[in-house]
Amino acid sequence: MKGMFQHKWSVIGIAIFCSILWGSAFPVLKVSYEEFQMAPDDVIAKIVFAGMRFLLAGLIVLAFLLFINPKSIRVTRRQFFVLIILGVVQTALQYFFFYNGLAKVTGIQGAILSSSGTFFTVILAHYYYKNDRMNWKKAVGLIAGFTGIVVANWGQELQLSFTLTGEGYMILSGLTSAIATIMAKELATGIHPFAITGWQLSLGAAILLLIGLPQLSEGAMVLTPFGLGLFIYSALLSAIAFALWYSILKYNNAGELSMYKFIVPVSGAFLSVMFIPGEGLNFFIIAAITLVAVGIIVVNYKGKNKEKESKLDDDRLAVRQE
Repeated sequence: MKGMFQHKWSVIGIAIFCSILWGSAFPVLKVSYEEFQMAPDDVIAKIVFAGMRFLLAGLIVLAFLLFINPKSIRVTRRQFFVLIILGVVQTALQYFFFYNGLAKVTGIQGAILSSSGTFFTVILAHYYYKNDRMNWKKAVGLIAGFTGIVVANWGQELQLSFTLTGEGYMILSGLTSAIATIMAKELATGIHPFAITGWQLSLGAAILLLIGLPQLSEGAMVLTPFGLGLFIYSALLSAIAFALWYSILKYNNAGELSMYKFIVPVSGAFLSVMFIPGEGLNFFIIAAITLVAVGIIVVNYKGKNKEKESKLDDDRLAVRQE
């Protein structure tokens, strides 16, 4: 299985598949809010909904790992502490911002704004890694990407729309995602990728539920058969996407993988148009998607020589991890 996560075309296919899955989350969650009859301002209902989704997703991953490799589910005390930190940042904090922010923006805007995480990762990497400094190419990509994020918030009347609990929360979700990406790469060494996914999702979800359940109002969420189906799908997409992503992240360069995340805003926007009533494309949205996609590709693209150097570095890292 490790070979699949290192083979070039397998890695590309997995990265694209994960990105499409993440893109589908925007329309699924927006429709779920309506189906569960959650009020846009009901923060607690969003926290509980996110907690239930990610607890189910985490347990699915851990159950699968228990079936294929029981020993890998066990972690040391230090590793468990790292997983708690990842759970707080990657799941609890990120999805507190994500769920509540998405409730106040369109599915298309959410897909575009969440891509800020890729650009924040590039900025953080400049300060964290000596061999991943900022250059003119990355600067151009960042300018294009953040310009696209700004353009996504321009209305037809050329008025900029921005609220802290809407667009602001989506950008903060991107920032916590960037922090978690580097943390997972650096702190979770020696832990099976599926164990990282299952434990951090479960632990982060438990925190969300401990906070939200005691405060949940009666009737804040209404369960329907269709809503249950959407809920199960959202849990499965998280389990599958995170498990696969951590698996390829373990053996490949994080920057190169992030290039394929340009598919997230593209698929998220088009799927939102297809499945969310009243949402449609306009000049500003198309321009924003294009700028963001170009920005993600530019900041992560490497020439052939750089790719060879990265592959050698990854091979050395893989040998050390074995």
